[in-house]
Amino acid sequence: MNRFYLTAVLVALVFRIPAAAQTALPLPWNIQQAVHKGTRTNTGEPGPHYWQNRADYRIKVSFDPATRLVSGSETITYINNSPDTLRRLLFKLYPNIYKKGVQRLMDVLPEDLTDGVDVSDVRVNGEAPPQGGGAHRRRAAVDGTNWTTGIPALHPGGQVSVTLSFAYTLNRTSHIRTGQVDSGSYFIAYFFPRIAVYDDIDGWNQFPYLGPQEFYNDFCHFAVDVTVPAGYVVWGTGNLVNAADVFQPAIAQRLKDAGTRDGVTDVIDTADLAAGKVTRGPGPQTWTFDADSVTDFVFALSNHYVWKASSLVVDPATSRRTRVDAAYNPSHADFAEVIDFARKTVESMSYRFPRWPYPYPHETVFDGLDQMEYPMMVNDNPLTDRAETIYLTDHEIFHTMFPFYMGVNETKYAFMDEGWATIGEWVISPLIDPTLVDRDGVDAYSFLSGREDDIPIITPSTQQNGNAYYLNSYPKPGLGYMYARDLLGDSLFLKGLHAYIRTWHGKHPIPSDFFACMNAGSGRNLDWFWDRWFYKGGWPDLGITKVSKAAKGWTIDVVCKGIKPVPVDLTLHYADGHTETIHRSVGVWEHADRVSVPVTGSGELRKVTLGGPFDADRDTKDNEYDIP
Repeated sequence: MNRFYLTAVLVALVFRIPAAAQTALPLPWNIQQAVHKGTRTNTGEPGPHYWQNRADYRIKVSFDPATRLVSGSETITYINNSPDTLRRLLFKLYPNIYKKGVQRLMDVLPEDLTDGVDVSDVRVNGEAPPQGGGAHRRRAAVDGTNWTTGIPALHPGGQVSVTLSFAYTLNRTSHIRTGQVDSGSYFIAYFFPRIAVYDDIDGWNQFPYLGPQEFYNDFCHFAVDVTVPAGYVVWGTGNLVNAADVFQPAIAQRLKDAGTRDGVTDVIDTADLAAGKVTRGPGPQTWTFDADSVTDFVFALSNHYVWKASSLVVDPATSRRTRVDAAYNPSHADFAEVIDFARKTVESMSYRFPRWPYPYPHETVFDGLDQMEYPMMVNDNPLTDRAETIYLTDHEIFHTMFPFYMGVNETKYAFMDEGWATIGEWVISPLIDPTLVDRDGVDAYSFLSGREDDIPIITPSTQQNGNAYYLNSYPKPGLGYMYARDLLGDSLFLKGLHAYIRTWHGKHPIPSDFFACMNAGSGRNLDWFWDRWFYKGGWPDLGITKVSKAAKGWTIDVVCKGIKPVPVDLTLHYADGHTETIHRSVGVWEHADRVSVPVTGSGELRKVTLGGPFDADRDTKDNEYDIP
């Protein structure tokens, strides 16, 4: 989701910690039960009885820009792979965050309040859903963004078919990840009723959608027909399967060519728009998309956006290519470079970090009013600062791996996707522009750490808001992943990360799965670090206690005064004006809270400073040591 920055006032007490002892990570009771049942393991692999449900969605949706009415119908085939007999289905009605009277943690203007999603013509296996008469015939009920309906007993291994119609009015302002962008552009997400996740940890995902916490959906197949008025171009998740039917021949050919070329293709330019030679036909058009094994489907449309596209080989073993798109208002000058930033991000993800072939056929960055990711789509607002545009572009695209390739529960564990997008931003941005060093999140954590609302990262995101949610979703886990990478080295870190990806892509990992996979894949038990950085409270705080002359150079004593271990980065300032740097990873703090760093050299040392670009530190008053 979006990168945002908060400020506050901090009053904190500094305390000492003992040397760390090796200990197993805490495992909550409900997760222990999953291990006992054989759906999870202590080694990070799915258990022998692991399962997850899935569905096939056939959706027909229409959008009328004049009224902003989203309406449609869907047929859902839901497969119960669980060992439980289900007697109800829980649906998510995410647009109900705009419904009058519902609970929410984000502001909605009065003009955007609606009566919510109107669900009608509901049929279960062709018949009206059960009503009354016992627990297995529960009456349909809407509770905020949750909707429950009874079904005939759905036994393990069985499937059920649900058909329904839906309609609601799209928000014009109060843009919470979806809505009208301008008078001819719209980003439409979370528009259809979907069956909630039923998993081995919580059963039904009953957490309501309140705004800050994000989403948790199953991997499903989506076949979607989107009908819009003439003159509108539609972008969406998955493959557009009828490009020749909706585009003028020249546009369809350019789109096809863009998928085979490394260079940038102007699929739609201002001349095409002025000439009205983009889409076919005078009447409404239906755009057909197909996407398999994805967690969501979204679409966007505009009648005045230009479209730049490029593609690249993301998997040399198969020569598979990914097309990268930028669709934007030509008056937004900053978006002219977004195609280059997006292409470089996809390339860097495939070959540098996480060094995994980009998994989807396209990635489209749409000029919108938010900073939000979706499968194969990004809704990014225009920015005037080039560096911020780079950070935003690579951050949101990096989400492709987490949570879309790895089906993490964003609602409960935001750090399992936002933290990765944050380190992805830190690593990839300098590959796009070597002058960039993004310290905003590091500085924010240094400033906000140690407050009462600076709670452990592992705390479920459903129990967090404000500063706590920001810190534990973005900079703190991002730094944790960064420090682990530094400790292990790039090669071992990627071995651990690839073990996690291979094991859990297309599934629903939880934090203990990730930590165990990283340990096993890298061959290093980092539980001491995971425990202190992700499970414990406290804050980061290093200090220089003494600089002593030694027989061959100097000795610099550094103390770790906070719970959170951070690297030791020392800059040595010599009398002749030159400087040297010394780096030690967080590994120095595994068994100690004090280290002595030797310095060999014959120069006259005048000053030592402590801290690097990604070193958080609560109290920097003892980070500089002058030598008389």
